[in-house]
Amino acid sequence: MKMFFSGGSPFVRKVSVVALELGLEIEHLPSAANPVTRDQAIIAENPLGQVPTFIADDGTVLYDSRVICEYLDSLAGGGKIFPATGPARWTALVEHSLADGILSAALLARYESTLRPEEKRWDGWMNGQMDKVRTGLDALEAKVEGFGGRLDIGTIGVGCALGYLDFRFGDLGWRATRPKLAAWFEQFGARSSMAATVPK
Repeated sequence: MKMFFSGGSPFVRKVSVVALELGLEIEHLPSAANPVTRDQAIIAENPLGQVPTFIADDGTVLYDSRVICEYLDSLAGGGKIFPATGPARWTALVEHSLADGILSAALLARYESTLRPEEKRWDGWMNGQMDKVRTGLDALEAKVEGFGGRLDIGTIGVGCALGYLDFRFGDLGWRATRPKLAAWFEQFGARSSMAATVPK
């Protein structure tokens, strides 16, 4: 199994964490993924040209991270990272969507502040995206006590989202007003799969 890789991508990190938790090995293919100057090697496999793009042993190409993570879970027998049925499944999937929404907003804000020429940057857009991040974090603070020691696609997604905020938005100070979420992340971030995938 192979995956086009970018060390700073939180979506790549999510796939890597899932693989490590399931005991699966994925070869990392170097990439130059960028929303402006697109990597033609990735586009040859995935017309969106995004990471992660995953190539299974039989040549099947999968994207995006949600699809890849569920595929890896199926390889491990299913029901390990994605709860199979019932309320636990819907809870994990909604948490996963919330985490991905926070990440998408943070990435758009990051692109606005680093890729867009300074004279074309729009403060209103940036503020709107970061407000999504803040309200998403507030929702997690309200529900994090229900996480307990649970390991599933919801908690992995949340862990990777918080890790990305630390990596790219170190001055956000999200812990100051969300102590329960901060305490959970301190424990969850110490998992070997999370420690091995900290972005550099």
